[in-house]
Amino acid sequence: LAGSVPEEERCTVERVDASLTYSLFLQRFAFSRPVILGGVTDNSAFRALCTREKLLAAFGPLPVRLSTANTYSYRKVDVPFQEYVEGLLQPQDPARLGSDTLYFFGDNNFTEWGPLFQHYVPPPFRIPGTSPAYSFGIAGSGSGVPFHWHGPGFSEVIFGRKRWFLYPPDKTPHFHPNETTLAWLQHTYPTLPRAQRPLECTLRPGEVLYFPDRWWHATLNLDTSVFISTFLG
Repeated sequence: LAGSVPEEERCTVERVDASLTYSLFLQRFAFSRPVILGGVTDNSAFRALCTREKLLAAFGPLPVRLSTANTYSYRKVDVPFQEYVEGLLQPQDPARLGSDTLYFFGDNNFTEWGPLFQHYVPPPFRIPGTSPAYSFGIAGSGSGVPFHWHGPGFSEVIFGRKRWFLYPPDKTPHFHPNETTLAWLQHTYPTLPRAQRPLECTLRPGEVLYFPDRWWHATLNLDTSVFISTFLG
């Protein structure tokens, strides 16, 4: 049920405020560890455009591409956005495999979604030599993406709460590639000695998480959530 997935006991990702300078970001975080940025942007205008009613009015009949919520399957399913919101945006079934769980994140058609993204204010920091690309998503309570890694990026929660689990590149987490994050939290996480647990924290609306290159991460939406990531490639 929505709201039944707990937050972590204690956030272990450092939080900083808008006083963080670009030079300090590069020095302390950009290439070494994740950080949660608070108050670095104001996306109230973008948030106002991301309500259920506004999104359905703007994009309801348009197709969206859904991905399977596991690590090694690349099955894609196209459905009208309205059908996803009204039929598939449900709390995660804990017994369901990742390959059977459809997730709307990324694969956004920029011709259709571009006008919405124009209202998004991205984090003010960049990694030298990279350029940003947006991925927008909406997902139900208990859903998420299991452990994976890629290049550096930012992720901001627009509505809801999103719990993150992160390991550095040299610590490969133990997980089954077709297990959802919720199943991993229920079955594997409790068996981990405290020293082997990931860095973790729950993001709330307006907070931005930065993760460095090749850091393992998994996500878990604690509520029905709207979120956007800025990947630096």
